[in-house]
Amino acid sequence: MKLRATELDGVVELIPTRHGDERGWFSEVWNRSTLAGLGIELDWVQDNEAKSAAAGTLRGLHFQTAPQAQDKLVRAAHGRIVDVAVDLRRSSSTFGRHVAVELSADAGNQLLVPVGFAHGYCTLEPDTVIAYKVTDFYAPSCDRSLRWDDPALGIEWPVDPADVTLSDKDRSAPLLADIGDSLFD
Repeated sequence: MKLRATELDGVVELIPTRHGDERGWFSEVWNRSTLAGLGIELDWVQDNEAKSAAAGTLRGLHFQTAPQAQDKLVRAAHGRIVDVAVDLRRSSSTFGRHVAVELSADAGNQLLVPVGFAHGYCTLEPDTVIAYKVTDFYAPSCDRSLRWDDPALGIEWPVDPADVTLSDKDRSAPLLADIGDSLFD
């Protein structure tokens, strides 16, 4: 497993090793010992999958607050996405900044999005399936979102805003300037 740091402290891209032959390939996408050797010791409690039928489907930006904030390990099981993490840690020198990483089933890469970040992604292909692990259970009372097209974030999504597929929740999410009580210390 290779680890590639991003511009935001704590957000890392993980690239599992693939062992291939004429049948295809095999890869360990998560191994407690391997990740501990890379300095990542997290207790995953839930695996999630989401399928998006249309290219240009945008999900996010989502996060959970304490006491049930979540780390996430995200990968594309089928298709491709642009995966985004936004720093919501008030005391961070990178507060409000984001990173965007293309994840694909073909590459097998993953993005670790720690507590303190909002997360979202946009599909680049139809019928994309995303799989991700989280370190705490879904808690509706802690569930928050941030507006995907907030100009203060400057995210360049790979879809024309007129063509994006969004949920009502994501369409009406608040701006960064309006989520003060939901920020992380």
